[in-house]
This record gives sequence, structure tokens and C-alpha cells, in this order.
Amino acid sequence: MAKTFMPSFKTSEELWQHQLKGLQWTVSHAYEGSSFYRNRLDQAGVRPEDIQSLDDISELPFTTADDLRVGYPFPLLAVPLSEVVRIHASSGTTGKRKILTYTQKDIDDWTHFFARCYEMAGLTPEDRVQIAVGYGVWTAGVGFQLGCEKMGAMALPVGPGNIDMQCQFLVDLQTTVMSCTASMGLLMAEEVNRRNLKDKIALKKMIFGSERSSDAMRARIKELLDLDDMYDITGMTELYGPGTGLDCSRHEGIHYWADYYIMECLDPDSLEPVPAGEVGEMVITTLCKEAAPLIRYRTRDLTRMVEHPCSCGSILPLHDRILGRSDDMIIFRAVNIYPGQIDEVLSPIADASCEYQVHLDRKEDGKDYMTIRLECCEGYDPSRAPELAATVQSEIKKKIMVSCDVDILDYCSLPRSERKSKRFFDNRPGSRNY
Repeated sequence: MAKTFMPSFKTSEELWQHQLKGLQWTVSHAYEGSSFYRNRLDQAGVRPEDIQSLDDISELPFTTADDLRVGYPFPLLAVPLSEVVRIHASSGTTGKRKILTYTQKDIDDWTHFFARCYEMAGLTPEDRVQIAVGYGVWTAGVGFQLGCEKMGAMALPVGPGNIDMQCQFLVDLQTTVMSCTASMGLLMAEEVNRRNLKDKIALKKMIFGSERSSDAMRARIKELLDLDDMYDITGMTELYGPGTGLDCSRHEGIHYWADYYIMECLDPDSLEPVPAGEVGEMVITTLCKEAAPLIRYRTRDLTRMVEHPCSCGSILPLHDRILGRSDDMIIFRAVNIYPGQIDEVLSPIADASCEYQVHLDRKEDGKDYMTIRLECCEGYDPSRAPELAATVQSEIKKKIMVSCDVDILDYCSLPRSERKSKRFFDNRPGSRNY
């Protein structure tokens, strides 16, 4: 099958030349069309004609989520409002929502590279895609649907929740692909198993968005549903929406669409580049976004750049799965911990389920304590719980350098979610939960 939505570049050098042209266009477009960017670039002493190489990106100023909120309701706008055909908003829970504007070209570009995600996941026009993510002002549902329809597959726009209808559609419509959060993927896998529907459905693939999926969670879902494969899709409202990258069938990292944006991986404190393989903050500069271009936008998402090319042969570069957010960092007994680190430690442990909670408390002695509540796998001998708890304690101590208590729970005793699972509960004074 021809790769309709993949870029035509044959070499990395061709891609870099494309990026330079896109960077020059973006800086010029933003400078001419946006008073915000013009002021910010003038303050930095940078003019569009100064961008002569990709290295010159380091001279450009940063933008942040605060800039989007200050510019409410149409932040970063670089085209006349008459050219805006749609808005989307973030699902933020504090203050005013981040509203982003789109021209028709922005929508067309987003639709094209979202279709690329489906193509990279091996979908064909014969597939039926059950879209179980949020619709409305959010980017999720409409993004998954537009990309699906663009590449010619059948879209089933069910939305999140409503497990009875989800199961009915899996059976009646013979869905082959399901798009949802990883948490809902696990919930559906367990529900299909509980209802004895496995032999009545045709589901072969799942595409996960909105939250990190651990290796253990993927393994459990694949086991229950006998799937061919599962994929992580990336994206954010500021950068069009979901669909800005996907891990291919080799699962060596997330291919990101470097023909649509430049990604830097920077130290969150020094804002200097970190070496490939080290954790840094994802910083984004768009290359052809018209209505609300991004110049060195600090996403706060933490990941690692993957230095080696993917064995699939694509020249599109790779980054690791999202480890967490820099503003979700936990300081526990002077150690910085990101949520994804717990996933990375627990996933390889035999007999540990993919479902867990981390509770942080400050006790009367004034010290902080961590308790991990972890489900065991289905059919696990409860008499061996102390052995599993000791293994978890040892691995956490060895890899994250903190001590913790571990409570081993029965399989399926923690709550399941149709959206994102809440895993961290910071009960210390002045802390917040997420």
C-alpha cells in the first residue's frame, strides 16, 4: 500500500532544509502578523532576516502557557480574525482556558498528519475506528475523526464512557480499531473479558492518547483482547491537537512530524539542550501554522530524544514516551520524582499489575512517607504478597533512590477510569493532587 501521507524526503538533509524554510517563514509570519510576537522578537533583538540556519533558533525568545492566558481570548493570533474558521480550547482546570485559533490551512494540515498517524499504525480504508475520546470544544474527538475520514476508514464517533454502548458497537459494528485513553483501554479489555465477548469482536488495534501507557498496561490489554498491536499518539491543543506523533510497529520511540514542527529537548532550569537519552522539556516551534504559530513554546512535557534512527527505515526522528510534566514533579525527601518514573520501575516487575496508586503523607514526626498501593496480577497467590512488596521496595530504592511502603491489593480492587486514571495522591500540606 502506498504511503499517501508520509513526507517525500529521502534524506535527513532534505528534511533539515525544509525545516529551515519553515522556520524562516514562521518567524517572518509571526513578526508581521502578531503584535505579541513582534514585541517579543524586538525585545530579544531578533528580526526575521537574522534566521539563516537552524542553529539560529537558539536566539529566539520562548513562549509559555502564561502568554496564551494573557492574550485571551485569541492569543498569538497572527492572521485577521476573518481568516479564522475554528477555535479549540484546552481542558485546563485552573483559570481561563487556553483558546487556540485555526485557519482552514491549519485544519487541513492537522487532518493530513493525523491521517499519517493511522497510516503509520497500518490502518487501511477497510478498518472501522471506534473513537472513544472527548468531543466538543476539545481537540481530541474531532481530530481522531477527521484523520480517520481523510485516510478513508470508517469513523464510529462514540465518545468516551457509556461502556454498554461501547461493547455493543464492538460486537454489532465489528470495530477493528479503538481510539481511547490507556485507562479506558484497560477498562474495555476487562469488560470484554467479563462479558465473554472476546470471540464476538474483531478488534485488532488500539491507539492511546491523552495519558502515558505503561508497558505493563499494554501487556495486560493485549493479553485480554489478543490484539495485534497498540500505539501511543501524542499532541496538545497548542500544537493543533492530538496526532502530532506516533510510535510505529517497532515501538522504538515516538515518530514526531518534524516536517510540521521543530522539537528541542531542553533542561527545564537552564534552558540549554540536553544530550540525547537524557530527560528534558519538550520545546516546540511550528513550521507552517498560520493562525497561532508557536515559537519555542515550552510545553512542560518531559521526554528524551532518541538518537538512533528507527529500524522501520523512516527518517522522521524519535522521542521517548512522555515521562510527565515539569510542573508535576514531586519533591520527596529532597529527591525529584516524575510520575512516569514510577511506571518505568513497576512495569517490568513480574506479578505486578499495571494499576497502582502513590500516596504521599507527612506524619506527626514531620517526615514525609510514600505508600504505593499496587494490584497484583489476576490469579496471584496472596500468600506471596510480602515477596512482591519487597521486590517493589527494592526496585524503587535502587532506581529512584527513595524508600516506600508497599500495600499489595487484590486484582481489580483499584478504581478504573474511562478517561485518565488518577495515580498520585499528595496529601502533604500545601501540595496538590493530579
